[in-house]
Amino acid sequence: MLLIRLDQIEKTYFLGEVTVPVLKGVSLSIEQGEYVALMGASGSGKSTLMNILGCLDRQTSGDYFFEGEELGRAPGDRRAMVRNQKIGFVFQSFNLLPRTSALENVIMPLSYTAEGLSVKECRRRGIEALEKVGLAERIHHTPAQLSGGQQQRVAIARALINHPPVLFADEPTGNLDSHTSVEVMEMFSALNAEGITVILVTHSSEIADYAKRTIRIQDGMILGDKWNRAENRENTL
Repeated sequence: MLLIRLDQIEKTYFLGEVTVPVLKGVSLSIEQGEYVALMGASGSGKSTLMNILGCLDRQTSGDYFFEGEELGRAPGDRRAMVRNQKIGFVFQSFNLLPRTSALENVIMPLSYTAEGLSVKECRRRGIEALEKVGLAERIHHTPAQLSGGQQQRVAIARALINHPPVLFADEPTGNLDSHTSVEVMEMFSALNAEGITVILVTHSSEIADYAKRTIRIQDGMILGDKWNRAENRENTL
């Protein structure tokens, strides 16, 4: 099933009298269940593209369809609902509340999206999410009591708490050592194997190789779109 379709997306920032074009006619499609890496150097436009896909920003022109619905020009409350209920985010900085336990950090999004859920059910969901990322024994630990890799696992559990069909990860290993980076990337692969669509933003070809498909971005344009596994079908732009 087609999850995402972009048609001629452009994004321009207007800084006084200066215009800064960041995305220049990006068109692509992503199916439900894919594992896609958006790869490019710093300033290539890959994070801006992810922000548009995640309803954190709007395009200047072009069309953005999510599950068949045009979201680029949808009202803010509709975009917020899609963002909160159908999209999970994992960032380079873990963005955890420092004096709050892992469990409380994970269930925090439910206070905005889980109307009608009891406190007991919210805690059950949070514990389940932490168990999924291997932190069943750390639910009461604060971020200061966790390693960097464990903090990123908490952030992943938080992104999964609403059972979203798609997970966005923006340079998720940027603050991690190489060993921990492998563990986190293997976790994304396992989540994708369960059917979650994973869209990864990275500058590293080694990290992009974990994905099944790599879309290479340079100067706000798509320069390449290839399947990373020999068993996957060829893809042409």
